[in-house]
Formats: sequence, structure tokens, C-alpha cells
Amino acid sequence: MQRWNGWGDETRSYPVKPSAKQFIEQKLGAAKALPEASLESVLNKVPESRLPEHSLLSTDAEDRLRHTRGQSLPDWLAMRSGEFGVFPDGVAFPTSAAEVRSILDYAKKHNVMLIPFGGGTSVVGHITPPPSERPVLTVDMRRMSQLLDLDEKSLIATFGAGVLGPDLEAQLRARGYMLGHFPQSFELSTLGGWVASRSSGQQSMRYGRIEQMFAGGSIETLKGTLEIPTFPASSAGPDIREMILGSEGRMGIITEVKVRVLPLPEQESFRVAFLPDWQSAEKLVRKIVQGKLQLSMLRLSNAVETATQLVLAGHPHLVGGLEKYLNLRGVGEGKCMLTYGLTGSRAQCRAALRQTNRLIRSAGGITTGTTLGKKWQHSRFRSPYLRETLWELGYVVDTMETATDWPNVTRMMGAIEGALKDAAGGEPVHQFSHLSHLYPQGSSIYTTYLFKMADSYEETLVSWQRYKARASEAIVANRGTISHQHGVGCDHAPYLLAEKGVLGLGAIDQLCHYFDPEQRMNSGKLLPDNLPLESE
Repeated sequence: MQRWNGWGDETRSYPVKPSAKQFIEQKLGAAKALPEASLESVLNKVPESRLPEHSLLSTDAEDRLRHTRGQSLPDWLAMRSGEFGVFPDGVAFPTSAAEVRSILDYAKKHNVMLIPFGGGTSVVGHITPPPSERPVLTVDMRRMSQLLDLDEKSLIATFGAGVLGPDLEAQLRARGYMLGHFPQSFELSTLGGWVASRSSGQQSMRYGRIEQMFAGGSIETLKGTLEIPTFPASSAGPDIREMILGSEGRMGIITEVKVRVLPLPEQESFRVAFLPDWQSAEKLVRKIVQGKLQLSMLRLSNAVETATQLVLAGHPHLVGGLEKYLNLRGVGEGKCMLTYGLTGSRAQCRAALRQTNRLIRSAGGITTGTTLGKKWQHSRFRSPYLRETLWELGYVVDTMETATDWPNVTRMMGAIEGALKDAAGGEPVHQFSHLSHLYPQGSSIYTTYLFKMADSYEETLVSWQRYKARASEAIVANRGTISHQHGVGCDHAPYLLAEKGVLGLGAIDQLCHYFDPEQRMNSGKLLPDNLPLESE
């Protein structure tokens, strides 16, 4: 059973060893968790539904509660305190495009607002109902989860948009294929959600981001069905796929997704190396990605993240032995950890490994084989559970992510971390970063920060708002995108103007109004409804 007020399966956890707990206490001080509301107490707060009856509709209090919030920090504070705010008036569970169309007709007839729902993993407020005089209906797509077609000549698979990551890969694997899209939310998020939020998977160097995988599909809109055919390429005007990628449910509900798949690789491994300092490490990964070495992933942790990850691994004797070995080899304080993946044929993997290790050694780095890589692979989807563990100890974890061109990467990373430190106002905060998705042009930057809970949920929210605002301002001031892989939702919308400009925002706004003139579809997300736009 999925947690009603946190991340993932309630039977799974990511415990921290005593040495890791001690490390966090040294960085942030002793902390105490805030009291939490019970499920029963919150269910008693769910109001009567305002929706007329419909055969696909549930107005059950627990169904509505479990579709009210995602996984952003404000969502967690709302869920743990029991102060959810607005609940949807009902939840629909369609099983076909025809049923989605009937829900849209129902919404028009009864003046209902709609929120598409995939896995509920949004970290920027995509699925939270806004205060509204109109009833709100959340549309859960997870019953539309089948592999509908597999064109083995064109390598295009068609799925229901509500398929979860593991189910998608299992259905393809049974036929000898895979998609290869592995966001950290892989176990809980859906294919339609990946398209709607423009997500990126951990092995994007081999498989691409979701925009490289998305070949076409079907979207049910209030104006009818939008069919996007598949073409290898086209110069026939603007690409309609780009209108739907990142649309966050504002234009319609994605019902079918056609994706480009690949045969299963012969082999795959993940490895870890350590570089002596950030400057040599950043130069190395830029050389690797611009040389187009056939790796499936690269992840470069800065010195603070490297030290933190080694402590959180929870094996002080083993880590101590590793540290001693690295020191003897001249890679000591300030070292940076590089995780890299090799996926493909045996010949491809051998060639890529030989080239990559040669470049690592020429940069003064030390390779450590597959042991640490296997540990990363084992825990690649467990990291969000660490948030739960630290929460129970009284600590808050959140992240920021952006992307920028190579000349700006190191400066941007420093600006984000500096902004978080400044926002702390003298209170302890622990921040660290890694480059998680690398391109010939530049890189994404993923920053994690930890701070102690305040004495109340209200004060903790105020602290988070300060951190979020300062770091976001640093991103847009330093020419970074406000979101590399998590979408816009509510939390990033105030910073979109700096990236899109007035004309760009106006065009997106007009597109949303064309498909949804009465603002029924996930209103308030992607673009705030009251966003001031200049007109000529």
C-alpha cells in the first residue's frame, strides 16, 4: 500500500546507520520531528462532494484524500500536519479514451474543473486542487496501462498513458525490448506524466530524455481528439508533439503514448571513479560528453556531496579503507565521485570502458570497478525513501534543479549553494550538488539541501519558501532554466517569465486558451491564470 502522507510503499524504508545520523547532527544540530496527523483525523476533514453522480466517479473520502497532494515540500507539510487545504470533489478512474471523453463532456455540462493524475509524484504542485467555486474532479489514469501495440519494424510501442514505469518495462521486456526511461520516480510515475512534465531518466545519455522517446499519441481535449501521428522526421511546420510535451494537463488529457523503444542490451554495468578536485572532474566529463563516448549515464558529485554520500552509505570501516587507498593514490580531500554506466553490446561496452578509464586516469582519477556502481544501481530508486527517514528524525530534505551552458556550470552551482546558505540567515543548512544529465552544450545541476524542522509546520513552510525563492532567483539571474526535469506546476511558475519572455508566455497562454477557453483543465498550473502579459 502506498503511503497516504509520504513517498512510496509503506513497507519500504531507507534507514540511516548511527554514523550517518551522527554526521547529520554534527552538520545541522539535534532535531525533533513535529507531531503528525492521523489518517482518521484527516478523513474527518474531507467535505461533502459538490459533484453530480457519474458511473466512473468515486466521492469516497479516502480516494479523494489520496489524490489531493503530490510530493513537493509544501505537500509533505500539508499531509503531515493534516492541513490539506482543498480536496478534489471526486476521483474518476477511466479505462479507455471513450471514458475520458465522457468525463470531459460531463465536466462541460456541470461546470467542473479537471486535474489529470498519473502516479502523484509531482514535486512542484501539479496535482493540488486550487480554491474554486467550481467542483474539482481528479482523473486517475492508472487503469489505462496496457501495451496496445508494438511495431517491431519501426520499434514503436503504443501504451495507455497511465502505465507505471515498472509495468511498462515488464511488458516490453517480455517481447525483448525496453524504453530505458528511469527517473528517480520510476517505480511510481506514469508514461503520460513523463510526457506532460518533460521528464528525464537517469540513463538519458543512451536513451534520451522523454522528448526523444515520444513519437506520437492521442490527447482528449475539450475541443475533440488530437491525434499525433508518428514520423521519423518532418519539416511540415511546428511539431505538434512539442505542444503536448510539458503541457501539464492544460490542453487535454493524454490517453495513448507512442514511444521509440530499443532491443534489450547484451550487458550493462555501472562503475565509480574518484577525481582529485572539481576543476579536473568538470573538465573530464565535458570532454567525455563532447567526445560522444558511448556511455549510458554520467553523474558527477561535487566534493561535499561525495563526502556526504560516503557517510550515508553507512559502512564506516569499508569507507575508511577506501579513503585510505584514495589518499595513498593522491586523491584525498576535495575529491569528487564520478558514477558512469555502460550499456549495449559487449563490444560497445568494452570500447567505451577502455576509452573512459583512459580519460579518467589522464585526469588524475582513480577507478574503483563495479562494487560501488552495483550499490548505486541497487539504491537508484530508494533515495526518496531517505527523505522519509530524515523526516522522522526532524530534518527536511528538498532539491533544486536547473541546466545551463558549460561556461556557466560551476558558477551556477556556486550561486545556488550560496543562495541557500544566505537564505538560512545563520541557521545551519547542508547543501551539495551533482551534475546528473550532461550534454555537449552544457549540463543539468541537481542541488540537495537539508535543514532542521522549525517549531511548527507554519514556520517550516516559511523557511522552505525562503530557500526556494532565493535559490530560484539565483537560477534565473545566472541564465539557468527554472526546471530541467520536474516541470513547472505551481512552484516554478513565478520564474517562468525570465526564461520564456513576454512573447513566449503570451504564445503559451493563447495555446492553453485555445484548447481550454473556460479554464477547466488543471487551471493555475504551468501558467498562472492571472499572469500579467503585455499586449501590443
